[in-house]
Amino acid sequence: MTMIHELSAEALADAIRAGELTVLEVTEHTLRRAEELGPEIGAFVTLSADRALDQARKLDARLSVGPARSPLFGVPCPIKDLNAVAQVGMECGSAVLAGNVATYDDGVVTWLAEAGTVMVGKTNTPEFGFPCYTEPDNAPAARTPWDLTRSAGGSSGGAAAAVAAKIVPIAHASDGGGSIRIPAASCGLVGLKPSRGRISPTPYGFPGPGLASNGVLTRTVRDTAIGLDALAGARVGDIHAVPPAATAFRAACDAAVGRLRVGVLTQPVIAEAEVHPACLRAVAKTADSLAGLGHIVEYAPVPMRLEEWDAFAALWSVGAATLPIPPDSEHLLRPLTRWLREQGNSYSGRAYAEALIASQRIAQQIAVAWNPYDIILTPTLAQPPAKVGGLRDDLDPAADFAAQTRFTPWTSVYNVSGLPAISLPLHSTRIDEVELPIGVMLGARFGAEALLLSVSAQLEDAGLNRLGE
Repeated sequence: MTMIHELSAEALADAIRAGELTVLEVTEHTLRRAEELGPEIGAFVTLSADRALDQARKLDARLSVGPARSPLFGVPCPIKDLNAVAQVGMECGSAVLAGNVATYDDGVVTWLAEAGTVMVGKTNTPEFGFPCYTEPDNAPAARTPWDLTRSAGGSSGGAAAAVAAKIVPIAHASDGGGSIRIPAASCGLVGLKPSRGRISPTPYGFPGPGLASNGVLTRTVRDTAIGLDALAGARVGDIHAVPPAATAFRAACDAAVGRLRVGVLTQPVIAEAEVHPACLRAVAKTADSLAGLGHIVEYAPVPMRLEEWDAFAALWSVGAATLPIPPDSEHLLRPLTRWLREQGNSYSGRAYAEALIASQRIAQQIAVAWNPYDIILTPTLAQPPAKVGGLRDDLDPAADFAAQTRFTPWTSVYNVSGLPAISLPLHSTRIDEVELPIGVMLGARFGAEALLLSVSAQLEDAGLNRLGE
C-alpha cells in the first residue's frame, strides 16, 4: 500500500479503521521520520515519544473493543509550542521560558485528543509568535522543504515544515496576523484562519482584541475541513461565538457550489509593497480557473486607507507589552520583541482604546466594502518564500517589522475584521533553478467557512493545486 507518510489524514484514519494499519505502527513511523527529517527543517522543539506511544497503544486498545468514528482517529498531530500540553516543555520560542514545563492541557489540545489524534511533539515557533518567520533562539530556523535556504514562514513555521515534509499529515497551528496562512503559502499547504469565535480560546485563553484563532495546517482541503470539525464550537465562557454551521465542514467539501461572485484584489492593503510577478500570475490563473468553473469574476476595491492600519500595529505591540516578563529577564528577549514591548508601553490607556475603536471601524469598512462578493481573491504573500534571515533585522527592529508588513500586505486584514480566509497551494514558480510554492488566498463573509471550503475543494478537485509556471 501507499507509504504511511504519503497518506492524507483522512486516508490514514480510514486505513486504521479498516485494520490495514495500527495506530502504533503509524506513530512509530512518524517518530522515526521526525527524528530523521525534523532537525534539518527545524520542525520540532521537542518530540514526545513516550507519551505518543502510550497514547497509540491506548487507541489501538479502544479499536479492539469497538469501531472508531472520528475521521482523525489515530492520526499524528503535533501541537504548536505556543499552547500548553501537560508535562511537556513549553518555551514559546523564547530564552525567557527555557526549561518551562506546562502543567495543563490547553482547550485545543484536549479537543484534538478527544478526536483521537496522537500528540507526537511540539512544533517550532518564533518568540511568542510575533514574527512572520520562525528563527528562534531555542531551535534551528524552520525551513520550507521546497528550498532549505528559505523560511517556512511564521509563526506556525515548524508545524508547516512538519506537514510539508510529510512527517505528519496535519498539525495544530494558530493565526494572529497571518500565522497559519503565511507558512501555508511558504510550504505549499492548505491553511485556514477561521472566523473570530469559530474556535473557542477557552478554558485558559482569552480573545483580547480578537485577532488570533487556532486552526490546523494540512496538505488537502478535506483534511483542513475535518480539523475544523474537531476544533469548532462554542464553549461556556466564550465572548465571541459564531452560529453553528448547517452541516459538518467535511461535508461542505463535497457539496455543490453555486455560481459565486468573486472579487479580485492584488493591490496591497496594509503597506506599500512590491508584488512579485509570480504572485500576480498565481492570482490571475486562479481567477481564470474560477471563471472557467462558472463563477463571476471582477475587481474588488481596497477597503481602507493605508494609514488606518496603524490601529493593528498598536494592538499588536500592546499585546507584546502585556506579556508577563520578569524585569530581570527582559534582556533575554529578542530585539524585535523588546522593540514591540517598548512601542506597546508608549501607548496610554486612551490611545489603546482609540486603537481598538479604530480597528472595529476598519472591520466595519471591510465588511461593507466586500459584502457584495462571496469570495475575495488575493495573493497570500507579496513575494515567494523569504530567505532565512531575509526579513529579520536585529539591529533595526522597526525595519524588521516594516519588512514583515511588506511581505504580508493582505493577511492581517482578516485578523482585524474577524473574517475567515484560506491560503491554497494552487501554483508554483521556478526561481534560481528551484521550484517554489506560491499561495493564493480566498476570503469570505463572517461565518462562511463552509463556502470557503466548498470552493477550495472545487479548485482542488479540478487539479489546480501546485501548477507550475
